[in-house]
Order: sequence, then structure tokens, then C-alpha cells
Amino acid sequence: MNTKRLSDMMEKALSDQMNKEILASHVFLSYGIWADDKGYGGIANFLYRHAQEERNHSIKFMEYVLNRGGKPKVEAIPAPPQDPESLSACFDGVFQHEVDNTTSIYRLVDLALEEKDWATWNFMQWFVQEQIEEETLAQNLIDKLKIAGGDRASDESLFTLDKALQDAPNDVPLAQEATGANP
Repeated sequence: MNTKRLSDMMEKALSDQMNKEILASHVFLSYGIWADDKGYGGIANFLYRHAQEERNHSIKFMEYVLNRGGKPKVEAIPAPPQDPESLSACFDGVFQHEVDNTTSIYRLVDLALEEKDWATWNFMQWFVQEQIEEETLAQNLIDKLKIAGGDRASDESLFTLDKALQDAPNDVPLAQEATGANP
């Protein structure tokens, strides 16, 4: 008996998003390494936590596909972009990556609606809300850096920004529940 409750197109689209989340994890890990190398330990820690959160999102997609009788496929992940040239470029990259991810999430919502796959449509609403939070978080990074002086910020301003991100809570609303064990 076939117990698969996803169309082939939806199964592939969800697998593609799982892989996109893995790529996001690698991008933020790469940015975190860059920040750490530049001496921005707080910013690095923030980016490392964000990398883990993105990985957790990929697990959430993986388990959903499996729970619906499908089989997600892990694809080759492109290399992250080259190191940013500045904190502005780093934070802009984080924001752009989140905007691109939001577009992908919306495409999945559209496909679920088109297919009348209400279970997937409902599943995707968590991600719609999450992307609002992710884009806001990324925009706040850009805003905080601008307040600090942007790429011409003083060492003292950058130290304060770095410290603020170091002291930021380890959890993010909604996403704190998404782990490998509890997607």
C-alpha cells in the first residue's frame, strides 16, 4: 500500500527547501568564522547560533517529508560565498539570504495552496512566521551597525555592538523549539 501523502512535486520542493536551509547554515557558519577571525567574538557567536538554527530548520523539513511518507533527498550544497569585506557586507548578506529564503517559503505555500495540500500549507505557516522574525532580526543587525557608525564605526562602538550580540539570548522566539530531536 502506498502511504505517501505528498505529490512528487511537493516532495521535491520540500527536499529542495531542506537543502536550502542546510546551505543557509553553511553561509552563517562561514560568516561566523570570518567574524571570529576578525576578533568579533560576539558577532561570531550570534552567527554560529543562527547557523545551528538554520540546520534545525532543515531537520524540520526532513522529518515532515518522512512523516508524510516521502523520502527527502540530500543534494550537494554549493560553497558559501567568499568572506565579506566588512561588517556591513556581512549583515547585508545575512539580510539578503533571509529575503531569498522568504521567497522560497512563499513558493512552497503557493504550491501547497495550488495542490490543496492543507497539511503542508499548515506546516508552512510556522515558516512564514519564522521568516518575518528572521528578516526583522537581520534588519535590526543592519540598523544597529548603522547606529554604531557603519563601516566607519569607532572601535568602541564596534566593541559595544559585539558585546551586545554576545550577550543576546541563545534562543529565538519560535525557533528555540526546532532541534534535531524536536523539529
